[in-house]
Amino acid sequence: MHTEINHPCIQHKLSIIRDQTTGHKRFRELATEITMFVCYEALKNVQTEAVEIQTPVAKATCHQIASDLVVVPILRAGMGMLDGILRLVPTARVGFMGLYRDEETKQPVEYYNKLPEVTDNQIHIVIDPMLATGGSTVATLDVLKKHGAKRIVVVCLVTCPEGLAKVDSSHPDVPVYTASVDDHLDERKYIVPGLGDAGDRLYGTR
Repeated sequence: MHTEINHPCIQHKLSIIRDQTTGHKRFRELATEITMFVCYEALKNVQTEAVEIQTPVAKATCHQIASDLVVVPILRAGMGMLDGILRLVPTARVGFMGLYRDEETKQPVEYYNKLPEVTDNQIHIVIDPMLATGGSTVATLDVLKKHGAKRIVVVCLVTCPEGLAKVDSSHPDVPVYTASVDDHLDERKYIVPGLGDAGDRLYGTR
């Protein structure tokens, strides 16, 4: 179950962030901007509650987010999206999931896990720029559900059919929101056309 956000502003920003000549400073800025657009859609059904406030003119009944939001970036590239979602919901709490890929088995291995306590009415938002093979995402969802998470959404910048199929087969109840569903994975397990290595491009490493 996935939603691809085809807003013209997102597509314009994708054209720039994909460009290999875009430097790490601009790449980080664009990752933040695209994340805000995608998360805007991903959070449209969060629960709100009515509150009464006093404007300079009169009392007004308004609505504030009632859901307990927990953002979970997958280290390290997921950190490049964190600022974007926290600009939308600055009261959200943040958990962290660290994974690396075993060079022999090619499977994700957890090396760090720091998650807030589970509460009622909680929504976990997993963020990672690239949902490629789906291995790290599925591993993170496994950990969150063992932790007690009931409602989870995944937000990424780009993905592909292989990654979506992996998540859907393992966690069909978890929706994925993305700016683009790209064509396929190549022999190196890179998304095509993709963005390249999002972590390296975010932080200027190789």
